Amino acid sequence: MSRYRGPRLRITRRLGDLPGLTTKTSNKLNSPGQHGASSSKKFSQYALQLREKQKLRYNYGVTERQLLNYVKKSRKGKGSSGVLLLTLLEMRADNIVFRLGLAPTIPSARQLITHGHILINGKASSSPSYLCQKNDVISVQNSDVSKNLAKNFIETYGNSLTVPSHLSFNRDLLEGKINDLVNRNSISLVINELLVVEYYSRKV
Repeated sequence: MSRYRGPRLRITRRLGDLPGLTTKTSNKLNSPGQHGASSSKKFSQYALQLREKQKLRYNYGVTERQLLNYVKKSRKGKGSSGVLLLTLLEMRADNIVFRLGLAPTIPSARQLITHGHILINGKASSSPSYLCQKNDVISVQNSDVSKNLAKNFIETYGNSLTVPSHLSFNRDLLEGKINDLVNRNSISLVINELLVVEYYSRKV
């Protein structure tokens, strides 16, 4: 299944707030579709698991195959599979650029990276899925176009953004550093990662 490119507000109306997907909010409170106004609908356990899985997919902008691969990788690690899964997604380069405030959404951050505006450890990277490590340095390409893009994003959205504790950012240099792996409490997405692990337990 390919990456979603349709109406974003339709997704947030169905799944709730997804900070990585869009900064917009809908005036409509009910879910999309013919039966969206029904408030008496009860979700099965499978439907709840699917809902949480879809939150991860749409918020981080990954395909079904990518998410499945992240789940498999998290199951091989030490510790909680759910927390490891979130850590892998949070440490993607496009998400780091977003969390530093260099882009208003993860899709915007992905575009900055693929167009060559972002440097990782001083080298140009065109891979949004690159998994960043502790002490990696994320900076903006030394060109007027790249710097103006980043500054415009910061001026528009920077005042409402709090850089998480595992990151540090120098606005003057347009440079961020990863001080540590992400802490579960600093993840802005409201998600029950255990339901996602349960959803994939029958697939992996």
